Amino acid sequence: MARDPKNRPDFFEPSPLDPIQSATGGAPPEIAVPKKKAGFYLSIDVLERFERKFYELKLAGAPVGNKSSLLEAALKFALDDLDRDPQSRVLDHQPGGPRNRARS
Repeated sequence: MARDPKNRPDFFEPSPLDPIQSATGGAPPEIAVPKKKAGFYLSIDVLERFERKFYELKLAGAPVGNKSSLLEAALKFALDDLDRDPQSRVLDHQPGGPRNRARS
């Protein structure tokens, strides 16, 4: 009996199974968190230090995904610091903060 040519699988249909992951035994993908591109002005020193640290971590085999994920983690730590303590270390580095007043 001949196959029905109209009964073809829809390759674009959403499916809970990924054929590549099924074949390789990989873990299912994480649910993507919506992201938005942000633009900020940063000092050259901070950018160079960030780049250097990112590559040092990569070469050391640290589980660093990419620059965006590293920056997001660092920003979350800074925001947590600001939320916890009015004497935040982040505020110390702001103009008019204790560290900057001592230099004036």
